[in-house]
Amino acid sequence: MNSAVITAVFNSIAPVEWLLPLAVALSGLVSAALYLRKRQQINAALVLVAGLALALTLAGLRLPAGAAAPLTIQSDAATAVTAAQLSRVAAASEIDLRGDGLRDAEWRDVPARPLQWAPKAADLLWLDFPRTLALGRQFTLTVRRGAAQAGWRLQLLAENHQILADSGVATAVSTTQRVQWLPPVAEAMVLQARLLDQAGKVIAQGPVPLQVKDALPLQVRGLFDAASFDARSLNQLLVDGGALVEWNVTLGKAVSRNEVAREPLSAPNLLFADAAYIEHLAPAARSALLAQVRQGVPLVILGGNAADAALWQREFGLPLQAQSATTEKEDMRQFALAGTQLALAPAPWNPAQSAGGWSVLARDDRKQPWLWQHAMQRGRMLWLGVTDWHRYAISAPQALAAWWQLALDEMALPSAGKLAWQLDDPMPLAGLRTEACVQGAAAGAMLQVQGQAQLPLQYRRDKADAACAALWPAQAGWLPMTLSATQAPEQERLYVFASSDWPAWQRALRRDATARYAARYTPAQAQASMEGGATGAPAPVPVAALLPVAPAGLLCIACMLVLWWREQFSPAATGSHKAEPV
Repeated sequence: MNSAVITAVFNSIAPVEWLLPLAVALSGLVSAALYLRKRQQINAALVLVAGLALALTLAGLRLPAGAAAPLTIQSDAATAVTAAQLSRVAAASEIDLRGDGLRDAEWRDVPARPLQWAPKAADLLWLDFPRTLALGRQFTLTVRRGAAQAGWRLQLLAENHQILADSGVATAVSTTQRVQWLPPVAEAMVLQARLLDQAGKVIAQGPVPLQVKDALPLQVRGLFDAASFDARSLNQLLVDGGALVEWNVTLGKAVSRNEVAREPLSAPNLLFADAAYIEHLAPAARSALLAQVRQGVPLVILGGNAADAALWQREFGLPLQAQSATTEKEDMRQFALAGTQLALAPAPWNPAQSAGGWSVLARDDRKQPWLWQHAMQRGRMLWLGVTDWHRYAISAPQALAAWWQLALDEMALPSAGKLAWQLDDPMPLAGLRTEACVQGAAAGAMLQVQGQAQLPLQYRRDKADAACAALWPAQAGWLPMTLSATQAPEQERLYVFASSDWPAWQRALRRDATARYAARYTPAQAQASMEGGATGAPAPVPVAALLPVAPAGLLCIACMLVLWWREQFSPAATGSHKAEPV
């Protein structure tokens, strides 16, 4: 019996309840001592056993059920772990785990128990990548290894095994490698990731599922006081990206160029204006524009042609400072995107370090600020402090598009979508439970999974405003899912991995899930469970009597009856020992 069991035994009753059993046991000891004084060993033994049995009966000791037989789980067995074996965890005092552990889906419904587990050293991998991406966004795959090594590399392969991106050889000892790729079309694809060692030998390779979807188009208005190559380049990028654009550029004193969107702008979610346009607006027109911003439409100011620093300080509380021409090269904003280094010149006037009410929203690779913002009720104003990006429209169009996509993600309001799918399982496996959650689903909605019956969506406390359903995929591959007919016909796909995919990643996920399960059980939680627990404590541990009450009571009665019989019908055995006369 280990120390945990002994502690559980003595903690099973309150200290005050020990008084009566201790008094009974002490009485038994005193009576036994008196019998031994008279050299009546049998009677002493009878009264001692009767006293102890009565004391145990009154104490009612309890300890966790099955404490003498911990549950052993072989997690690396070929047949895996059965549901029947997991159901026995509730009746076990502790778990003796062999192997790499279990997945989150297997630990989730198991009550917390002490875990004896010593995993062996093994090669581990962690993959991090988005499963769903809007067209125009850059896909980033990050692979982390359990042990740092030098000379290894990461490659991203297309479905035809053509190399899409290569991280290059790790020159220093590192645990992480990263590749980036810009998907050209919107479709569901299963890419491949491959890790190579210093000699070019494949360490690990497996599928990387990705869904590229058409993004909801931005609705953009552009207001410019003067034509510029930067504004023209930005216009072309927005149009190529599918945005609805209304563009107004002043070409002369009474001449302007207007570009009308292909569809009417129902709800503009982004305004662009150069600094000169804001400076030359009449006060009434400026107030009308700011009123629109306060209603929730972000206003992005291109600071390249700012000239009236006093106006910005007076009207917007934005202190501007001139950029020194002698430090322009040192102040170039640097961005490494799509395998290209972008160096963008700072605007001639940029916000000062202590800009009241204005804060830095984005910094470049060298931690220099290039985008500032100022909240205005439901909206905000933004100051874009870089210029001359049009130089990369021909030499590095992909890198420029990637930079503007990052900028737009920071600037624009998110487009209103009807539903938001949440698929948080990093690696759904065939035959193992996973879950799908939908944010914005109507009450009573049903989840329709291909090849399965409809599943009801249920709200959960740990998922804010999201309804979830559990499912067990039968085979590997894409699994289409839709909501019931009461919802908009919006489909989502869940990629299910095969049991042979990424064994090192599976091993790492199992070890992470097992470590989280082990952290659920603490001595404080064990004490709370024994005493009834507080809200949120682990499930109470089943208890059983250490000695059944009836046998202990019967043993006490039997000993007392034998003692009474010996004193009544065997006086020679119970009489005082006297020395015979000489």
